[in-house]
Amino acid sequence: MEVKIDFTKSAQENANDYYNKSKRLVHKAEGAERTIVELEKRLEAEKKSHVEKEKPKVKVVRKREWYERFHWFNSTDGMLAVGGRDAKQNEKLNSDYFDDNDLFFHADIFGASVVILKGGINAGQKAKEEVAQFAASYSSAWENMQKSVDVYAMRREHVSKATDKGSLGTGSFLLTGEREWFRNTPLGLAFYIDNDRLYAVPLRAIERLGIKSYIAVTQGQKKKSDAAKDIVRAFDYDDIDYVMQQLPSGTISTEHFNV
Repeated sequence: MEVKIDFTKSAQENANDYYNKSKRLVHKAEGAERTIVELEKRLEAEKKSHVEKEKPKVKVVRKREWYERFHWFNSTDGMLAVGGRDAKQNEKLNSDYFDDNDLFFHADIFGASVVILKGGINAGQKAKEEVAQFAASYSSAWENMQKSVDVYAMRREHVSKATDKGSLGTGSFLLTGEREWFRNTPLGLAFYIDNDRLYAVPLRAIERLGIKSYIAVTQGQKKKSDAAKDIVRAFDYDDIDYVMQQLPSGTISTEHFNV
């Protein structure tokens, strides 16, 4: 080890200089050691964070019920109503899901959803009025900017595909016999989330259901896609395609209520 001595200073002064230098070096060494420990901690945290980011998020996919392919809702007294989203679905509802104790609802206008109320022959008036508004909302009356439309309900035996000239085309039905009318039914729906599940119900049912946070969907000026984005943002819901499927055709107005 080479030691430099300042001959202009006494031995004691030289010793003091080296003592002070050694103290400074020890202090620097301790600081460097602390810095190394801190950097190692940061590096370990970065590695852990990177690994967590790389892990794919596991999304739990809930099994959907058969009726979720259609428009649907449960009335305030718990009865299931299912509506077709197009002529093919109208046809399928009639052929596969329309039973003798159900009711067939349809707006009195060309271009409308067939809505089947399961067990509808035993339904009360409020439930039938809710289904009538549901059927009205999923009709061409929405695109036509009609504020209301007449809706009728019929039993299974009064709805047929057959005529004297053969079977009718897709989505067309032969209607005979008595109809129950719901005149001047207003259009309007409400969307809400419960247990991460999206529901679309007739607007007149929302208060009866006691829902505190919902989006009222009425006729307006927004494009359907923009209205879907409003709903997705409001509820932090990640399936915009499903929202689009449940919205009526035509321009829309959305208003978020938190009661």
